[in-house]
Amino acid sequence: MFEEIQFEKINRLPKYIFAEINELKMEARRAGEDIIDFSMGNPDAPTPQPIIDKLCETAMKPKTHGYSASKGIYKLRLAMANWYKRKYGVELDPNKEVVATMGSKEGYVHLVQAISNPGDVAIVPDPTYPIHSQAFILAGANVEKMELIFDEETFEVDEDRFLSDVEQALDNSLPKAKFLVVNFPHNPSTATVTPEFYTRLVALAKEKRFYIISDIAYADITFDGYTTPSIMEVEGAKDVAVESYTLSKSYNMAGWRVGFIVGNQKLIGALQNIKSWLDYGMFTPIQVAATVALDEHGYIPDEQIIPLYEKRRDVMIDAFSNAGWPLAKPNASMFIWAKIPEIARDMGSLEFAKQLLIQAGVAVSPGIGFGKYGDEYVRIALIENEKRIRQAAKNIKKFLKEVEKEKSING
Repeated sequence: MFEEIQFEKINRLPKYIFAEINELKMEARRAGEDIIDFSMGNPDAPTPQPIIDKLCETAMKPKTHGYSASKGIYKLRLAMANWYKRKYGVELDPNKEVVATMGSKEGYVHLVQAISNPGDVAIVPDPTYPIHSQAFILAGANVEKMELIFDEETFEVDEDRFLSDVEQALDNSLPKAKFLVVNFPHNPSTATVTPEFYTRLVALAKEKRFYIISDIAYADITFDGYTTPSIMEVEGAKDVAVESYTLSKSYNMAGWRVGFIVGNQKLIGALQNIKSWLDYGMFTPIQVAATVALDEHGYIPDEQIIPLYEKRRDVMIDAFSNAGWPLAKPNASMFIWAKIPEIARDMGSLEFAKQLLIQAGVAVSPGIGFGKYGDEYVRIALIENEKRIRQAAKNIKKFLKEVEKEKSING
């Protein structure tokens, strides 16, 4: 009898491709092998000390140990509003236009749960961070994919093509799409856009009547003079858009789970409502410490964070290129979106990632896990130190020579 019971929501989810790499990685480590792990965007540097100190100080007060506010304490929501004011010149009402969430991922999923009806359609560029699509699937909605086109050398999005493709996707979707997800700097591709892109996108959303969900998780990690724009800078953006931000990357606070959704009052109200049913908010000392991060450090992350990723990016590009794997230089995020070396490209990203792990002891994320248009790439996270990056390059050089040797033998 119980075997006949189906969990249709879970059955709609695809196989989690990254699990195969994770299993191989764990097996290798259990066998005592040294794995140089670039597979997950998990910051390895410490959280700034003032934030830790405030957490410890607040946790010593018994009154902070009870239930908190599901939408976040007022001072934290105000700190987020002030962050937008300083960084982007945007005014936000901390009561009606800001929600603090348990990481931006939780906030995004609960937002989608709150605003999606069964059968609704969301347009999501491909490749994409998986939850951007799967949140809609879990909510009983559907996803219309469109290929994300960008310059493979500069990682600049082809903005004319993007907007044209959105219009085409709107025409193709039945029923007509209600939502569009954008994520720049992009995960996994690191692609970026200009402020003008958002001006045009907001105008299109008003004309075609759809909501925009923007994710700027990597807004603060930029290089070579690039500055991340926010859709909230556009006049009238709050009529059609919300935006998510997280402290995970900017402040090395990934495990703290502190994020925000801001913008359109109707969508924010729906998120506040559903969260009031589902949770009691983050542990109050974490929220107080996050307030310190936003208020005292301003909108510029710890001075060591951006130089750290920039140096690792440059070292990796140099070392991997010398090893026979040329990489293009991104100008944002903590990743490199690396096209598989030509000699091994026919493997596809999953098999390439598996063989790289088995034969070279280097773990990366296969691009196919982010969507069908990612299969010629792997995502490399800049989370190992420079010495480990150079060692990985040596291992990769040997691996690629073995691949070339095997191909020459097999004709």
